[in-house]
Amino acid sequence: MLPLYVIISTFLTILFLPVGVAWALVKKKYRGRTLQRLGLTLHTCLPECQKQKSRGPVIWIHALSVGEVTSALPLVRGLRKEYPDAILYFSTTTRTGLDTAGRLSGPLVDAVFFAPFDFFFSVRRFINLLHPSLFILVETDFWPGWLLQLNRKKIPCMLVNGRFSRQSITRYLRFGFLFRPMFDCFQLLSLQTVQDMEHLQKLGIAETKIKSPGNLKFDARPGKSQQTAQSIHRADLGISGSGPILVCGSTHNGEEELLFAAWKMIKNHIPDLLLIIAPRDINRVIAIEQQARNAGLSTARRSGNTMVKADLYLLDTLGELAACYHSAAIAFIGGSLVPAGGHNPVEAAIAGIPVLFGPHMEDFAEISRDLIAAGGAAMVAGSNELADRVIHLLLDQKKSLVMGKAAENFVITNQGVVNNHLREVKRLLASPSQQGNG
Repeated sequence: MLPLYVIISTFLTILFLPVGVAWALVKKKYRGRTLQRLGLTLHTCLPECQKQKSRGPVIWIHALSVGEVTSALPLVRGLRKEYPDAILYFSTTTRTGLDTAGRLSGPLVDAVFFAPFDFFFSVRRFINLLHPSLFILVETDFWPGWLLQLNRKKIPCMLVNGRFSRQSITRYLRFGFLFRPMFDCFQLLSLQTVQDMEHLQKLGIAETKIKSPGNLKFDARPGKSQQTAQSIHRADLGISGSGPILVCGSTHNGEEELLFAAWKMIKNHIPDLLLIIAPRDINRVIAIEQQARNAGLSTARRSGNTMVKADLYLLDTLGELAACYHSAAIAFIGGSLVPAGGHNPVEAAIAGIPVLFGPHMEDFAEISRDLIAAGGAAMVAGSNELADRVIHLLLDQKKSLVMGKAAENFVITNQGVVNNHLREVKRLLASPSQQGNG
C-alpha cells in the first residue's frame, strides 16, 4: 500500500504545491520554513562537517516538537559521547521544537533544521544531502513516504521512545493493511511500555523488531539537591518569596478552572502558596489570565523578566518546565483532569517531589500506575481531592519527603535506558544492509 500512498501524495503535491508555495512565500512567517522543508535551502544550514568527520557515522534524529525534543536529549548526549566523530543531524517539525532543539541540543549536534514535507522530491533531496547512516525517529510523527524512501535506500530506521495514543492505535489497528507496511520500514521499534509492544504485535509486526527498553526520560540529567535547586531556580525564574510552589505542567483547556477552584481551597490553609501553570499550548496564556482574574487571582508571566509576587505565575516560555519542577513542593500533571490522555510524569518525578494527576492518564497508563505503586504519585478525582492532597502534603513535611523520595527512586531504579538504546544503535550501524551506506 505504500507505493499507492506515494502515487497519491505525488498527485496531490503536483495539484496543490504551486498554490501552497505561493501562499507561504507571501507570508514572511512561513517563507524560510517552507523553502527548507521543500529541501530547497537545506544546504545552507549544513556545516562543512562531512569531510571533517568522515570517519564517523551520520545519524539523523527527528523529533516532532518540544516534548519529543526533550525526550531525545538523553539519547543525543549518549550518541555524542559514544560516537565523538559522528555527524549528528537533528530535525523537527514545529518552530517551537526547532527553537528548543537549538537551545538544548545545539552544542551536541552538527545542525538543527526543519523536517521535510512528505513529498517524494523533498525527502529525496534531504536524503541525498544528509547521506544518513541511520535514521532515528523519536516517539511519533510517522510519514509513510519518508520512511519508504529511507527503506529503499537501505538506511536503517529506528523508533525510540515510541508511544501510541488511544486514538492513534485504534486507527492503526482498524486500517492495519495501510499502516503495517509503514511500521515494517523500521528495523527496530523501541517502545515506552509493554502495552505499546502488544499493540504493534496485534498489528502483525514481527516480534523480533519490537522491544521495550524503557522511557528515555528516565535518563534525563538529575537536578541538584531539592534545597539548592529551589534557591537557584526561584531567582532564575523571577519568583520572589519563599512560600511553597504547586507546579501544574502541560495543562489543557478546561483544566485551569478546576485548578483555580482547588487553589482557593488550598489558600485557606496555605496562604503563601504560589501556583505555577505551564499550559500545553502557550497561545492560551491570555485566555488563562482572564480566567484567573475572574476567579480572583493576581497573575504574572515568566516572559516579564522581573521578580514577581502574584497568586498565579504563568510559564509562557519553552524548555523551562523541568526547572520549575525543581523549584516546586508538589507537581500536578496536566491533561489528566480533563479527557486529554495526560502527559509523562517522569520529568516531575526526577525532581524528587510528590506527583499528582487526575484520572485521565490513559496515554501514560502503565508508567503512572507504576509510579503510584512505587509510592511517588497519587491520583485525584477532581478539584476537591486535589486540594485535600496538596494541603495534607504541605502540612505533613515527613509524608511529602517520603513521597518525593519514592518518586525520585522510581526514576533511579529505571535508569540505564540510554545504554540499552546505544547497543541497538551499534547493532544497526553494523548491520549488513548498512555496509557501504552513509
